[in-house]
Amino acid sequence: MTAHKEAQKIAGAPISWGVCEVPGWGYQLSPERVLAEMHEVGLVATELGPDGFLPAEPAAMAGVLAQHHLQAIGGFTPLLLHVPGHDPAPEVEKLLQTYAATGSDVLVLSAITGLDGYDTRPELDEQGWRTLLTNLDRLAAIAGEHDVRAVLHPHVGTMVENGDDVRRVLEGSSIALCLDTGHLLIGGTDPAELTRQAPHRIAHTHIKDVDAALAKQVQSGRRTYTEAVREGMYRPVGQGDVDFGAILGHLQADGYDGWYVLEQDTILTEEPAGIGPVADVHTSVERLRAIMGS
Repeated sequence: MTAHKEAQKIAGAPISWGVCEVPGWGYQLSPERVLAEMHEVGLVATELGPDGFLPAEPAAMAGVLAQHHLQAIGGFTPLLLHVPGHDPAPEVEKLLQTYAATGSDVLVLSAITGLDGYDTRPELDEQGWRTLLTNLDRLAAIAGEHDVRAVLHPHVGTMVENGDDVRRVLEGSSIALCLDTGHLLIGGTDPAELTRQAPHRIAHTHIKDVDAALAKQVQSGRRTYTEAVREGMYRPVGQGDVDFGAILGHLQADGYDGWYVLEQDTILTEEPAGIGPVADVHTSVERLRAIMGS
């Protein structure tokens, strides 16, 4: 893939503007502001954001995105995947109707714990793991029938968080991964090493730069995930400790043709008086384009 084509596949996510599904996360900006600012900084597509951010009716959702000249990708879908007797397939089937109407083609699955937020998680037993891995393959097959690629997003505070969890998914399931450079690093997986070892399993990428010192405090339990985000754990691309040169190099060498989604979790306390979160997004877009072109 040429650098020019790659630059066309840089997308946004509403959480870079503080828009999040977690109750009490912070002040939520309007869709009009977020989508307009995405377009202003040159993003060509967006993940859909949490329920309620865009209209629920598929045609209305597609219309809002078209007004802002943005393509729909799909998005982050937290599901309970490890509980025997709970079937997540009906939720996915319903969501895929929206995907068809908006042209979305990536279903980003997250194996939530069933608890609110991402600050604690239970241990998963063998039966739970079997259920989780079976559901991942089932949902990937269902999505594939609708020409949608399902990917699993390892994520802090979910059932797939750390290096051992990621290995179990790679070995026990055929689902592709969403490479989230921040969540992997915080969970103890080196994202550059994962892209070196298994680039063929990566079909979607969330771009986050990370302050490694704050990440270590989350790993050690000195800070909760939410506290660290509030204190600026996610940095604009090039101002943290993630090796994007190595990551993009490994992906490019393997012929990666997925999206690069700028997804830097932000917490707002009020409507920004000045330029707001888009400043960091703009910095990240420019830096990412520079790395792609180098």
